[in-house]
Amino acid sequence: MEFTLDGERFQLTPELVRSRLVDQAPEDIREYWVEIDGIRWPVKQVISLATGVSDRQRFQSQSSRRWLQRLGFAIGGGSTTSGAAGQRRPTTPKAARASASSAPRRRADVVLVGCVKTKLVHGAPARDLYVSDYFAKMRAYAEASGLPWFILSAEHGLVSPDEWLEPYERYLPDTPRDYRRSWGEKVAEQLQQAIGPLDGVVVDVHAGSTYVESAEPALRMRGAEVLDPLRGLTFGRRLSWYLEHEVAASATASTVLSQVRDQDQAMTLDEVVATGKASLRVPGIYSWWADDPGALDLTEGLGHQIQPGLIYAGLAGATRKSGASSSNTLWGRITTMHLGTRHEFSTLRRSLGSILANAYGQAVIDEEQLTRWMHAHLRVVPVPVADADTLDELETEVLAELDPPLNLAKVQRTPLRARLSALRKQYGGGASAPR
Repeated sequence: MEFTLDGERFQLTPELVRSRLVDQAPEDIREYWVEIDGIRWPVKQVISLATGVSDRQRFQSQSSRRWLQRLGFAIGGGSTTSGAAGQRRPTTPKAARASASSAPRRRADVVLVGCVKTKLVHGAPARDLYVSDYFAKMRAYAEASGLPWFILSAEHGLVSPDEWLEPYERYLPDTPRDYRRSWGEKVAEQLQQAIGPLDGVVVDVHAGSTYVESAEPALRMRGAEVLDPLRGLTFGRRLSWYLEHEVAASATASTVLSQVRDQDQAMTLDEVVATGKASLRVPGIYSWWADDPGALDLTEGLGHQIQPGLIYAGLAGATRKSGASSSNTLWGRITTMHLGTRHEFSTLRRSLGSILANAYGQAVIDEEQLTRWMHAHLRVVPVPVADADTLDELETEVLAELDPPLNLAKVQRTPLRARLSALRKQYGGGASAPR
């Protein structure tokens, strides 16, 4: 696992972390802990020891938890006191620690996905038999998690994604109570056969309430902890949840890069506005693309060649350096700031406005003209990234790889960018605006 801290790159492995903890003693845990080989440590202490960064003000608890989770360690919350032989005993009851409202959700060990009514008319591997858009979102989430995952079939119980199934008509909510009870026992037995003893195993279930309620008692009787992150959500909110989380499990630089550089995914600005707020009311990274006439206008205004294609990339909603959450979203950044009426609220708008004012021989930026030009010549690729803690690092890596010509931060200084900075000072005035 690699990450950047104040411009310095670090590479950690579970083995390296363990080696750095040898002959060290865990400090008292005030809020969040990481469990390593049965011993719980403060997350920031572990990162400090693993990286050799003694100044813990350089990184946040949120970042520490995220890095350690990436390495596969269990993370939890609740203050503890020292026990015998350096063991840490949580003072918070297990039920409270498992509550989503009182502590971060525990890392799952396995994902279960519910079946749906819509199926192929012929046999297929279970992962391909169910063909609804909703199942596709659940499947994508399960696959992106990197965890073992199975399908809850009303007919067969627990099935492997690769298991061959023929179409069937059984729907669990339509079955008698006794069937659902025995079905739940069957699922628990099948899962135990598939992955081993369930005591302490965290099962992340994505299915309708009947499926969860039928399987949960039997799973808990065997010592498993059941997570139901969509409990109580309407169907529409469930779809929104998957949109917000579809990148969360795999939001690495490579996966984000593959999306922001995919011009086929670019939307016109009219299309973005037409989507409404719901689907873009999440943090993320975006890339902006110019068509041929737009690139010619930018070339004329800058006096440097701008090729049609990717011209700018940025982020929305990253956790602030103070650790505070940001209320910014892809929707707000794109439609309110970049397509707003005041260039001082958008670095991209200020850059484009300055370039075009120079190209058209204007003394000031014409806001209405700028907005019309953006709608006519630009497209955007919005990429949701649910984990706001990762965004700043992701943007750094994305910009280093793509090097968009109109970005000024986190990129190398070039004659083109020097000219752009001069035009921004000439036409934009004032301090730098948000991205």
